[in-house]
Amino acid sequence: MASAHACFPADPQAPLALDAFPALLDVGEALLLSGADVHSIEEELMRLGHAYGARKMNVMVITATIIATMTLPGGYEHTLTRRITGDVGIDFHKMERLFGLCAKVRAEQPGPDEVRRDLRAICARPIPAWALFAGGMLSAGAFALFFGGTLLDAAVSAAFAILLCCSIRWARPWTPDTIIFNFVNSFICGLGIMAVAGIWTDISPDLVMIGDIMLLIPGVAMTNATRDMLSGDTISGVMRFVESLLWAVSLALGFMAAIWIAQVVA
Repeated sequence: MASAHACFPADPQAPLALDAFPALLDVGEALLLSGADVHSIEEELMRLGHAYGARKMNVMVITATIIATMTLPGGYEHTLTRRITGDVGIDFHKMERLFGLCAKVRAEQPGPDEVRRDLRAICARPIPAWALFAGGMLSAGAFALFFGGTLLDAAVSAAFAILLCCSIRWARPWTPDTIIFNFVNSFICGLGIMAVAGIWTDISPDLVMIGDIMLLIPGVAMTNATRDMLSGDTISGVMRFVESLLWAVSLALGFMAAIWIAQVVA
């Protein structure tokens, strides 16, 4: 890094740009893990690099890797690669705050320590528990009604949504893989719904399951995958689509296994 700085004694922005470069990739990684589409991340990283004085930015983002090359005014090129190991989720609240951080960085060009401090503050702030549970119950009950269920079906679906929200909030960080997480949650939830349906025969277990499965179905991820493919980011789109498809299949298999066991026991 010292030799790179020495190449540009007349350009005071060059050292700042090189020092901030890893922090900018931290922001891109956080955006990717919060569910932002790859095209938006590429565009944002290019704008951030230009804000710090880069003459040119070449950025490639896929669901597993970020590769960025910064070309400084003197012609020096610096390339960084970031392997993405965390699970990609959908967090619109965090995504909004991250794009707000990007706007601040473009306007003020703060040092890398300040960027990382703001980034840690955003990532450390979880979704409020009341919002997660209220949203889960409302969504599950509304989908059960939407697909033809009764108010009782909606109430049972909302009750099981509490179980799913508890799992999302506290068990998800301990689960090694999203596929396993979806399968286990759908299996346990399915067994509970079938048990309740055996007691209350007025309940339609399939409609209750539909309401709860909507809390875990990767609809936004599939939409982003389709958008990526249509916008020319074929690799990212295919990878995200296959990943989303596997998540959906694991959900279906979990509920199917629960229904099969309930039928065998009955």
